[in-house]
Amino acid sequence: MSASVAAAPERTARRLRLRPSKDARLLRGRRPPGPGTSPFGNLRRFGRDPIAWLQRVRRFGDVAFFWMGPFDVYLVSDPELIKEVLVTNHRRYMKGQGLQEAKRLLGDGLLTSEGEFHRRQRRLVQPAFHRSRVDGYSRVMVDYADGRRSRWRDGQVVDVHREMNELTLAIVGKTLFDADVEGADARRVRDSLAAALELFDRLTSPLAPLVDLLPLPSVRRFNRARAALDGIIFGMIEDRRAIGEDRGDLLSMLLAAQDEEGDDGVMTDRQVRDEATTLFLAGHETTANALSWTWYLLSQYPEAEAKLHAELASVLGDRLPSVEDLPSLRYTRMVLSEALRLYPPAWVLGRRALDPHELGGWTIPAGGTVLMCQYLVHHDPRWYPDPYRFDPERWTEGAEAARPKFAYFPFGGGPRLCIGESFAWMEGALVLAAMAARWRLRLVPDQQIALHPRITLRPRSGLLMRLERN
Repeated sequence: MSASVAAAPERTARRLRLRPSKDARLLRGRRPPGPGTSPFGNLRRFGRDPIAWLQRVRRFGDVAFFWMGPFDVYLVSDPELIKEVLVTNHRRYMKGQGLQEAKRLLGDGLLTSEGEFHRRQRRLVQPAFHRSRVDGYSRVMVDYADGRRSRWRDGQVVDVHREMNELTLAIVGKTLFDADVEGADARRVRDSLAAALELFDRLTSPLAPLVDLLPLPSVRRFNRARAALDGIIFGMIEDRRAIGEDRGDLLSMLLAAQDEEGDDGVMTDRQVRDEATTLFLAGHETTANALSWTWYLLSQYPEAEAKLHAELASVLGDRLPSVEDLPSLRYTRMVLSEALRLYPPAWVLGRRALDPHELGGWTIPAGGTVLMCQYLVHHDPRWYPDPYRFDPERWTEGAEAARPKFAYFPFGGGPRLCIGESFAWMEGALVLAAMAARWRLRLVPDQQIALHPRITLRPRSGLLMRLERN
């Protein structure tokens, strides 16, 4: 079942002639095939419906070319070529332009930093995500899920996307800052974060540097929201340094981290702020989206829903799940895997080539942007027959092993694999198990379920669902 947004009617765009880069001039006539439309027309089409546009480009092959504004873009859809970019030749690429623009909010956190600085920061942050530490967060996840499910009422209609956002925000607030984000003391965190996220998509536009110079109300609102968020996080850092105790949260780990493999240095307050902000934003938005789409899919496929409830009844009975239950909740994990295939929260990755090199028989020039779209690859019928159907059985060990590794990459891959992947899998499974053990969710009829593919893959207008108690 595809929930892709229908493309809006296109207006005629004035063709603009751009001066190509030196590498592009040398390679004229040797680019991969692609749609021969105007650069800024492509930018407009991508902005209106990114997935529909990339689906159109994808028809030209596993490596396809198009201009988008001033950028040369190469859409790569073959798993082996994606592996070359993310793993084999990862040093020949840097992050794409969109995430470079995101530094306006995230600073030099793991998501946006590059080179040796990124490697140093990853060494410093990695201990916070060791298995023993992540397992320790499981009780917070289950307790907050239990609190949320206990407030639901039979027959109540909820926007499940809002519910999941509030839940995962509370979980990441507690595990990262040991702060009760559901309480009055942390309303400023939630409000500032919401305001920043509302304008975050603007940061990833190729025209963001120009927009940022304009005296627009949205620019002023974003700057105020960022300043408010900075004030809160720097305040927490100052208080925690003064106390000097390990409170068992991620912030304690960031403050105590020491680069034993490098210069034995620790993070500055600014570096801690950048990493904490990145983890705070990424740690709730992506999991909330994954859980929202999971509830939607279960409501549409009753056979899969019945298998999930049978597993939960067998493994849990009437008790809450724990981290020790995860190996036994195999079908629960399969349900999440399939939801992440159909609706990957991080739905597209970009890399910018640092030097000319060959990829799939084509030369990528220095400065060329390589896009790898999880949404497209995850719906490729070569790897997933009947690709728009929700089928958790695709994730049996045998079926999974038969596919190329990068036919599925919801968390990226290579040295820049999402550092919070294990946290996200555990949170998704425990929250789903705790809440589905008590509730079934039914989609309210006559809704237009549409994708909103921006920095993450959200439902455009929420997901209204009616609660049914088991």
